[in-house]
Amino acid sequence: MTFASCPDLLERALCERSRRPDATVGKQRVNPSEINSQEPQEVSQVVEHLFRHEAGKIVATLTRIFGVEHLSLAEDVVQEALARALQTWPFYGVPKNPAAWIMRASRNLALDVVRRQKVFRDKEGEIIRSMEGRQSPAPDVAIFPDQELADDRLRMVFVCCHPLVPAEAQVALALNTLCGFSVAEIARAFLTTDAAIAKRLTRAKQRIREARIPFEIPEGEELARRLDGVLQSLYLLFNEGYKASSGEKLVREDICQEAIRLTSLLVEHPAGNQPKTHALLALMLLNAARIPTRVDGEGNLLLLKEQDRTRWDQPMIARGMFHFAQSAAGEEITEYHLQAGVAACHCAAKDYESTDWRQILSLYDRLVEFDDSPVIALNRAIVVANIHGPGAGLDAVAAIQGREKLDSYYLLYAVLGEFEAQLNDPLAAAGYFRRSLQLAETKSEQLFLSKRFRACEDQIQ
Repeated sequence: MTFASCPDLLERALCERSRRPDATVGKQRVNPSEINSQEPQEVSQVVEHLFRHEAGKIVATLTRIFGVEHLSLAEDVVQEALARALQTWPFYGVPKNPAAWIMRASRNLALDVVRRQKVFRDKEGEIIRSMEGRQSPAPDVAIFPDQELADDRLRMVFVCCHPLVPAEAQVALALNTLCGFSVAEIARAFLTTDAAIAKRLTRAKQRIREARIPFEIPEGEELARRLDGVLQSLYLLFNEGYKASSGEKLVREDICQEAIRLTSLLVEHPAGNQPKTHALLALMLLNAARIPTRVDGEGNLLLLKEQDRTRWDQPMIARGMFHFAQSAAGEEITEYHLQAGVAACHCAAKDYESTDWRQILSLYDRLVEFDDSPVIALNRAIVVANIHGPGAGLDAVAAIQGREKLDSYYLLYAVLGEFEAQLNDPLAAAGYFRRSLQLAETKSEQLFLSKRFRACEDQIQ
């Protein structure tokens, strides 16, 4: 069984709601003093939050205890605990500390597996001592200390990015296991198919089992080889939150904050305290500082030139600039340095008109040397248009190598539509906006593109 997405868990729980569940989970009876009555919709929201924020922590801790070769088992018991929460909480209420409830339920389910399966018989005593040998926590206190959970998550990230795991699967595995990304979400992040990602995940977990990869943060040369994969995982995690690939909201701020939190843990650890880690953290902070102004009060998308810069998070910008300065140590320049430089240019400009677009173009010219992704080239074309006009922007888009990879990417057509609209060709612009609207998957983007499309149609008439 693979780790399901939260909607999968919700559907499963709803199918079983016809019978009244008992008040136990893995031999852990729900204490009436721990619960607060909640509506079913509120319960599903709480569980979704736990799925995104707590499941990865618990999976990492159980993996440390059971051994990394039993990663799938750890995922299964956490999934089962989440599913049982969806079944029981609507009847008995949400615990005062839902995360601690999930942790205890997962622990008890894991212990049941240990007692049933012969393969764990030799390890049963060790596991029980590890999981039950602590002082019994209060009902609303998690079993494991925050620092221990944090270290386990960092160890798990490095397991996912081990050299024995295929390179194309490392980031996908980290996003799936630690961050609760579904196969579909990861596929959209990589601009590939669900089937391709599913195969990567299956092969990666099989390789981990066969190789018995140690559950540890590496040192020396081994650390250097694996740190790049870890940073890419965190980078993609932030990007999914900053521009969600689907759903009602354009920005999933909770995911952005989770990426920032994990990267902060890494930069504070001796293993990750390196200039490129500081650069990635700076990039995240400088971009996240603008989140409050990316949509209006009704959730409608706002372009950079429309944003109220007085509402940008200045303390977060200051923190980002600090890490950007820290990233200047040494001689290595990475793509994170360059992208953080672009973000710093935007944050330093007092308004849209004073943006140093030529400096940004210079950074993108360097960036394409690191990453020949057509998405990077498309972003560069937007910068070219800001300096040399929409015609030059169209030429830059036409020159993108591997442009066919963008055929199903809604932003390609949105950008082309903007360029054509600026060139006073509403017919061509409307065609591009129509195609972009068909491909967009978030409500705010669909509303924005719909308005642009109607505006062009009004001009044609």
